[in-house]
Amino acid sequence: MKKAISFVIIGLIIVAVMSNMRYEQQTIIPLLKEVLEDKPFEDFLSQFQIPYWGKIISVESEGYYKFLEFLFRKGVHFLGYGLLAVIFYIFYSRLKWKFPTVLAFFTVTVIASLDEYRQSMIPGRRGLIEDVVIDACGAITLLILTKIGQAVLKKS
Repeated sequence: MKKAISFVIIGLIIVAVMSNMRYEQQTIIPLLKEVLEDKPFEDFLSQFQIPYWGKIISVESEGYYKFLEFLFRKGVHFLGYGLLAVIFYIFYSRLKWKFPTVLAFFTVTVIASLDEYRQSMIPGRRGLIEDVVIDACGAITLLILTKIGQAVLKKS
């Protein structure tokens, strides 16, 4: 149980720290420019246009590196909150609470909402409902995969 509590606390600390950082402190564009100097897959990525916050995000509209950073940041939202949901699921399961999957999903969705609200108060950041949706999708996806994994392991 102590390990589950530790993971919950670590997950919440990571969310809090990342939420309090300005965009300039989080940007990975300088690293991307250094590591991906030759712009691999630029032609492939140029095919995609992602509607987001009332505008289209693409290589054409944002540039190669900013588009890659956008994909990375949204992927981190999806996976990060998905993992946090799994951590809460394990935590609630160990507490023997009813409906740990539903509780984990709602817990993470509330945390994501509060996180976006908090970000709206940080200079250079915006709190977006779209990010809450990405976080919730990550949570439900990883929770479903966890449940499938448990069923497969239980069968064998």
